Parts: sequence; C-alpha cells; structure tokens
Amino acid sequence: MDTPTRTATATVDLPACDLSRRSVRVLQRRANGFVEFEFSVGWPELVVELTMAEPDFQDFCRRQGATVL
Repeated sequence: MDTPTRTATATVDLPACDLSRRSVRVLQRRANGFVEFEFSVGWPELVVELTMAEPDFQDFCRRQGATVL
C-alpha cells in the first residue's frame, strides 16, 4: 500500500480583497487617440497595464464600474 505523503502548507496574510472595487489610473493620453492605463480589481497595488482607443476606454470604465483615480 502507498503511504500518503504529507506536505507543508504555508499561509500568507493578504490584505482584504473586495472584488467589487475596480479602478483605473490613466498613465498617458496619446496624440493618436489611445489611452494607456492601469486597471485593478480588488487590490489597488496589483494592476495590469492596458492601451485602448478613447471610446473603448470610456466604455471599458463604464462596463467595469471602475473609479478613475
């Protein structure tokens, strides 16, 4: 018979995460009509950088219910 193997598990204390909290921080508005921005969900310090045309950016913010910082 196989003996079960025990593995150590570590716990990490993370700040509370509110998935309804969504924000964008505009990094740059380009002359060609594109907006570079950071988007976060839950943790404001964890972001993804995105680039979209201005109308798409406005629609994205509206659909996400994001607060512009």
